[in-house]
Amino acid sequence: MSTPVPISASRFQAFDLLATLVAVVRSDGTVLFANAALEDTLGASRRTIEGSAFPGFFTEPQVLANALGGAESNAFAALRYDAWLHRAGHDPIPVHVIVAQTEQHGEIIIEMLPQEQQARQDREERLLDQAHANKELIRNLAHEIKNPLGGIRGAAQLLELEIDSRELTEYTQVIIREADRLQILVDRLLAPHRKPHLVGDVNIHEVCERVRALVQAEFPRGLQVVQDYDTSIPEFRGDREQLIQALLNIVHNAAQALAERIRTGDAQIILRTRIARQVTFGKQRYRLALELHVIDNGPGVPDSIKDRIFFPLVSGRQGGSGLGLTLAQTFVQQHHGLIECDSAAGRTDFKMLIPLP
Repeated sequence: MSTPVPISASRFQAFDLLATLVAVVRSDGTVLFANAALEDTLGASRRTIEGSAFPGFFTEPQVLANALGGAESNAFAALRYDAWLHRAGHDPIPVHVIVAQTEQHGEIIIEMLPQEQQARQDREERLLDQAHANKELIRNLAHEIKNPLGGIRGAAQLLELEIDSRELTEYTQVIIREADRLQILVDRLLAPHRKPHLVGDVNIHEVCERVRALVQAEFPRGLQVVQDYDTSIPEFRGDREQLIQALLNIVHNAAQALAERIRTGDAQIILRTRIARQVTFGKQRYRLALELHVIDNGPGVPDSIKDRIFFPLVSGRQGGSGLGLTLAQTFVQQHHGLIECDSAAGRTDFKMLIPLP
């Protein structure tokens, strides 16, 4: 027989569904309830937090104590300020604190937004908006190019039939070859939007091993591909071929960026898989998510394109098409996930996030 939840605690259980940190306290600062996100951040159990003096969890406890006094005396309906929150075994983290009254006398809600989490959510929203804009741009641009491109190629072929001079025929051949090259580019732009999403059971480590074998076959010397896998990650439903292509695009980009280190024999790419718990991305909270990292020790993404690397036709490499990361982001977003990048000289980390069941 299950233990009944106290009425005072059951009233606040909905707060466990929130990604933000929430505490319900008395006017004297005693904690009545701490949600799951706050437990995770503080590194302490709910039982430890509840009943304690909440101002003591901050580097400047008196600021919160004053805010609680103001709430109790109805000096304000809600108060916002920035503070630092202690964590067990870790450095304090900056949070934006919101202190608000409740309808119940003597109870005050304290909501805390980790500033690094807020910045990450803002960045993820920009990535999603950027990807949707890219998708529409690619579709429209590709269709606008296709029709006149076919006409140009056809006209060059007809012109070639009327020309007797071999020298002039070389010019028509240039037109035809360039038209074909552009046609291939357009087809690559449209490919992820044409192919059906073939869903099946995906083992992410089989995907990683397939990509590792392909890259090491192309770069047999001077490049070490390190496997750092969490084998407890379950299978999930997805399009295996799309995920292979997405990961291959990222790893291949990394290998090409490592050209100098490959020549000296100390190039390294790490494929790392981990489980992330209670994560929020794309404005949605997930209980579990796959984190797949591709980490290289190359020169890093050039500063001039860091904010645009997922834009179509943006490349940091001479001769690059600028489509690899755009297509990778598209494929991962079709799995309700996203790709993030953190890059500095000597270490670039592309992180693929995909929700798990």
